[in-house]
Amino acid sequence: MFRPVVEALIAGRSTLTLATLVLALVPTLANAQASGAPQSGPSEQDPEIRIRVPTITVTAQKEPEDQQKVPVSVTAVPAETLESAGIRIVSEASILAPNTYFTEWSARKLSSARFRGISSSPSNPGITTYFDGVPQLNSNTSSIELLDIDQIEFVRGPQSALYGRNTLGGLVNITSARPSTSRWNGMLSAPFGDHGTWGVRGAVGGPVINDRLSVGFSFAEMNRDGFTVNSVTGNDIDTRSAFSGKAQVLWVPNAAWEGRLIFTSERARDGDYALNDVGLLREDPFTAARDFEGRADRDVLGTTVLVRRVSGPIAFSSTTGFVDWRTQDVTDLDYTPAPLITRDNTEDAFQFTQEFHFASADSAPRRLSDSAQLRWQSGLFLFTNDYAQDAINQFSPFVFAPFPVAQHSPRSELDDFGVGLFGQGTVTFGGRFDLAAGARFDYESKSAILETFTDPPVVAPGRVEDEESFSNVSPQISGAYRLQPDKTVYGTVGHGYKAGGFNPASPAGFESYGEEKTWNFEGGVKTLWADGRVSANAAVFHIDWNDLQLNLSDPEVPAQFYIANVGGATSNGVELEIGARAAPGLDLFSAVGYTHARFGEGSSSSGVDVKGNKIPNSPDYTVSAGAQYSHAVGPATLQARADAVFYGAFQYDDQNSLGQDAYSLVNLRFAAMGRFLTGEVLIRNAFDTHYIPLAFPYPAFARVSGFMGEMGAPRTVTVTAGVRF
Repeated sequence: MFRPVVEALIAGRSTLTLATLVLALVPTLANAQASGAPQSGPSEQDPEIRIRVPTITVTAQKEPEDQQKVPVSVTAVPAETLESAGIRIVSEASILAPNTYFTEWSARKLSSARFRGISSSPSNPGITTYFDGVPQLNSNTSSIELLDIDQIEFVRGPQSALYGRNTLGGLVNITSARPSTSRWNGMLSAPFGDHGTWGVRGAVGGPVINDRLSVGFSFAEMNRDGFTVNSVTGNDIDTRSAFSGKAQVLWVPNAAWEGRLIFTSERARDGDYALNDVGLLREDPFTAARDFEGRADRDVLGTTVLVRRVSGPIAFSSTTGFVDWRTQDVTDLDYTPAPLITRDNTEDAFQFTQEFHFASADSAPRRLSDSAQLRWQSGLFLFTNDYAQDAINQFSPFVFAPFPVAQHSPRSELDDFGVGLFGQGTVTFGGRFDLAAGARFDYESKSAILETFTDPPVVAPGRVEDEESFSNVSPQISGAYRLQPDKTVYGTVGHGYKAGGFNPASPAGFESYGEEKTWNFEGGVKTLWADGRVSANAAVFHIDWNDLQLNLSDPEVPAQFYIANVGGATSNGVELEIGARAAPGLDLFSAVGYTHARFGEGSSSSGVDVKGNKIPNSPDYTVSAGAQYSHAVGPATLQARADAVFYGAFQYDDQNSLGQDAYSLVNLRFAAMGRFLTGEVLIRNAFDTHYIPLAFPYPAFARVSGFMGEMGAPRTVTVTAGVRF
């Protein structure tokens, strides 16, 4: 009876088949196990307790709380899932979250998250990634190799009331695993695969002084050949090579105080962008034709200092972050065999962030009456961000002038300073109803020096020196009612905010852009069924945009982008997440999201009315589903996992002139884990689906389709052997 289902999946004829199968199986399998459900008291080793959905604690609202109780749409991907799914970068985990889509280039410096249709440019993201509480103010540093990660949270909906600027669409919250204070442990593994993939990963950590001081170290060296072949030279052009490292020190001097120091670094030396005319790619995938082969380098260094004190009724924490990064990408800017234009783009930035956070201790809420108690939190956030860019377009003779011309577009310096004050209170009535209200004030001052000129000076140079400041108050209110201890309904209304700023380079008159604001209305339900074996969460949302910031192609400079306010927009949608621990060792999971994101009345982009058009790079739907089975054989554990994700059709640009049809990806993993030895086989894009996940208008040189794009990764097979202790 399942053969037609399997054949449909392989052929890709039905994007809902796998989701339907999983949703149908969940209650059947859960009910089959219901009679033996434990009510209370079994130990973790009891086989009955292992068939309950595990409790996941999230920090989506800055304080630890059960994912099933927080009135926010959040999908948490814990360390166990990261390992069992072979996830090494954050976008690979996003398939588990509904209405979540990443636009990523072959060079890893460019990775942007999109939730429910909301995103923006790398320099002013609408969804910010946090590493251990430190925001990445530019998305150039948001996607690095995942080392010693405890959990990833995809928090959807505006979080400006607590997190402030650049979280009007949500945030990605990544937390590192704490070094063990009880024993030393470690691992070493070596992955090898097709496309010349090879690498080594390692980690070690443990206590240094009893349980007071512990350390942890981890690293990864990962390399592969390119997927795309340059037909002019026969070379792979989109190679990858990177070394990543992390070091941690955890100090717990007494029961009240805790300090933690985290160093992270990554040195990436990638190949060129795999860009080609979309029309040509669809006829002949993974090909390019260019006379010049470039590179994309990135160096990232981050330092985080975490301090926490819990004593009496108040919990205090301090998060200090330093992020220093530099990128240089050199590429053939015409992407043809002709020696016309090359680009050498260097970006350099340093950011400092500091947050002081105060909250009521978990064990000490303030009692307001016999039936009401208050939990609260407040904080102060400061940041500085210094950014410089020098992008040089080198024109060959007779392209721009009868002689070679170097066009600096731009050479810029952007300095940013900001401060935020926030607070939130949650009153619990009768132990069943939570009413929360909070707000945040943000102030930001930006200055810019923007220069464009040519060498030799064949055109008049341009120079802009300017300063602007922005301020905003972002409120949010939510209510959650527990119908039963494991069934909660909630509703929330929140304001999202993203400051304006300056474009390093843009057409005349677009050197700066204004603020973007949203209102988000959301209602949902979070439930557990079958004595905790099945979780089922659902949400509906409506988003109103004002002065939407959109990343647009500069018609005057090849492959250059700028931000402009294009008007209003709306996004409406639904989300459903189901997980089931159907039997000991058997997990089923599914996430379904639908987004209807459209430009509103009066929206205009590049002088063209875009009312009613789809917001670009926003799939109509996302559907993911899968299963994982683990079985003990003596001292070893065998594990098999399959997951699939289906993306609806979307448009590449605001004019909706070209887009990507719906497509699906299937990943498989088989592993054997003994006490000391481990091995796995990981297959991504198992059916070798061809798709083009991103493209941009480029009519000057993309003569077939008018768009340049990159292919998504083909099928890859990786075999890993390792040791652990």
